[in-house]
Amino acid sequence: MTSLNVGDRAPDFTLPSAEGKNVSLSDFLGKKSVVIYFYPKDDTPGCTIESCTFRDSYEEFKEAGAEVIGISSDSPQSHQQFASKYQLPFILLSDSQGKVRKLFDVPNVLFLLPGRVTYVIDKEGIVRHIFNSMMDFKAHVDEALKTIKSL
Repeated sequence: MTSLNVGDRAPDFTLPSAEGKNVSLSDFLGKKSVVIYFYPKDDTPGCTIESCTFRDSYEEFKEAGAEVIGISSDSPQSHQQFASKYQLPFILLSDSQGKVRKLFDVPNVLFLLPGRVTYVIDKEGIVRHIFNSMMDFKAHVDEALKTIKSL
């Protein structure tokens, strides 16, 4: 298995959203840049901080021509409750089998916990930035926003 690197084409995927409709990465190609953040679990302390920080910066992402997508293995119903509880305005996708996590080479931490990695993908589908940090929740947003604004 080869790893996904900056400059590579991001693999396309289709996953169910919190609203129950299928969303594909290719839906955004040619239209918007995409920030995809993989996170371990809905409604846990670190994931809530990270998601709320993305929420608080969402308008800046939109103004810069980007969409934000959060992906975890939680169910669409769990995502719906999480999004409602914290007024998350962006897309949350359910990767219940971890297939997209594997496509993007998101590592597990200590072989158990799903990792926390953010990818910035340009309009052409090319990975422009990868940020991997399990504990620096807010830096995921800062790094992604800085990259989006430079595209």
